[in-house]
Amino acid sequence: MAASASFRTIDDLDCAGRRVLLRADLNVPVREGRITDLTRIERLTPTIRELADKGARVIVVSHFDRPKGRRVPEMSLAPVREALATVLGHPVSWAPDCIGPDAEAAVAALRDGEVLVLENTRYHPGEEANDPALSRSLASLADIYVNDAFSAAHRAHASTEGVAQHLPAHAGRLMQAELQALTLALENPERPVGAVVGGAKISTKLDLLGNIVGRVDVLIVGGAMANTFLAARGVPVGRSLQEADMHDTARAITAQAEARGCRILLPIDAVVAREFRAGAPSETVPIDAVPPDAMILDAGPLTVAHLADEVARLRTLVWNGPLGAFEIAPFDVGTSTLARAVAALTASGTLRSVAGGGDTVSALRHAGVAGQFSYVSTAGGAFLEWLEGKTLPGIQALQSLRGIVLPS
Repeated sequence: MAASASFRTIDDLDCAGRRVLLRADLNVPVREGRITDLTRIERLTPTIRELADKGARVIVVSHFDRPKGRRVPEMSLAPVREALATVLGHPVSWAPDCIGPDAEAAVAALRDGEVLVLENTRYHPGEEANDPALSRSLASLADIYVNDAFSAAHRAHASTEGVAQHLPAHAGRLMQAELQALTLALENPERPVGAVVGGAKISTKLDLLGNIVGRVDVLIVGGAMANTFLAARGVPVGRSLQEADMHDTARAITAQAEARGCRILLPIDAVVAREFRAGAPSETVPIDAVPPDAMILDAGPLTVAHLADEVARLRTLVWNGPLGAFEIAPFDVGTSTLARAVAALTASGTLRSVAGGGDTVSALRHAGVAGQFSYVSTAGGAFLEWLEGKTLPGIQALQSLRGIVLPS
């Protein structure tokens, strides 16, 4: 994987008086015109502050939403720029385009230590097409390129891959932290190492499962995905969500895991209900006693206790996906209970815990432990593709013969 290569960081970057194009991920969640989560902005600010403190003229570039090469007013980065200024605690300049006269004028007006945000790169169709002309135009605005957007690293776009071909390229602090955390989790982990993989469908995580069974000692399968594994073993799962056409695949993954010395752990009891709604009447049953008219909606207490014991024997854990329908009570108990057990082991210093993926981050926040894992990635698709063992274009573009070598 790309995460095992070496990269230039900003440790010794001489950027005083120089223009630094900083690829960020400002694609924050917005509801009714209000930003609902500042996490990505907050995680970006250490890199911006460090560059600004070194006297760089920081030019922040990012995509936002999916305007598909058109100017969509509600997908402007202008409100996000205001939020960034608030978090940083000082003014942030603005340009209504990411290239062309407006961008050039805004960059020319920058002074040492000042910060500028350019408009949404996806207003230009050349961004997602990785158009060389757009890459060159972006590069012409700066002297140095710093990529701090691991969450966009799985896309070969003009601002993530193309521009790195024209400027000295460095990893920002957030990118560096992501790469180090992921390398220590699966590339060079302290063993034994385990993984929690949950979610609705095996079909969406085939590559992930195929890659991870060769890298971990224990694989905990949760969510509706576990139902498919159970059904493939002949266990009745009632009306539970499962993929009947994936039974052969589940059996093949199980055989592959056994051949590689990886134990797959499935639920031994379950919380079931006849309705999928908050507060629906529920009961806990052994996994081989699911009523034919019921649905499995969470891992049962015996399962969670067993998994907590298994995790306590590990030294490294990677988590992607919940154990049940954590969004609504009472089906959030299994995921939250195991998450708190992992957080406690992490705090004790016996476990390195790395989690990522949209549902996973939401579940950990719901459990109140998102800040208590060793590392929680907000990268989403990039985190998933990394788990699948894929080379990420934005990371590959940063590879260098010189730079830090990630921990081995």
